[in-house]
Amino acid sequence: MFDIDGTLAPIVQNAADARVPESTRSLLAQIARKYGVVACVSGRRASEARAMVAIGAISYLGSHGAELLRAGSTEPVVDPAILDWTERIREFARESDTAELRRLRVRLEDKGPIVAFHWRGAPDEDAARAAIDSIAAKAQSAGLRTHWGRKVLEVRPPVRIDKGAGISTFLADTDVDVAMYVGDDVTDLDAFQALVTLAGEGRISKAIRVGVRSDEGPSEITEEADIVLDGPEGVAGLLTVLAAD
Repeated sequence: MFDIDGTLAPIVQNAADARVPESTRSLLAQIARKYGVVACVSGRRASEARAMVAIGAISYLGSHGAELLRAGSTEPVVDPAILDWTERIREFARESDTAELRRLRVRLEDKGPIVAFHWRGAPDEDAARAAIDSIAAKAQSAGLRTHWGRKVLEVRPPVRIDKGAGISTFLADTDVDVAMYVGDDVTDLDAFQALVTLAGEGRISKAIRVGVRSDEGPSEITEEADIVLDGPEGVAGLLTVLAAD
């Protein structure tokens, strides 16, 4: 299981411009033919993640695991408890999308049951961050949850949404014995912990946590990982090993 941004694809100034290199995509396609279960786990919507990776033979967990688009399926499955909050989240996004926020060049990203506020590349990142701090406070006052990532704030429903919960549900329907997760950011720590829990409960025999090191990534990624790689280039090297006969 692989995170996408910062793991398979390099981090770019505008998230919409991120791309998985063709050489990486080709290796991932080879792995999909070799291993029983392969998935990408992303903060992006599941449909966007699949369009970005462009491999139909693997599964996609979108919105940090809130959406599951299984290999070969055309529509993602969303937890009804989360789905009920989608319109409220979008309403909050509309209320927050002020002229001042646009002046500061803060970018909003619709992730279905999640809305993200990006300030990477804003002309005045400090001013943009201050405006987003205010949005975070309003979200919490409204009973919503907030989650911080690399120069991004996510506003989420007050229900559990994280990659750990997502992969635990996903793996429950498989006969996987050994599971590996590769990620680079705060949200991937939940997936690391979920694998440890699954191994401790005997649901899998071995958990392999692969941390992708970066200048902006949390130190916990490398501290908790069993294997540490340097950026998407290091991940490409891992893919080469996994794809080899």
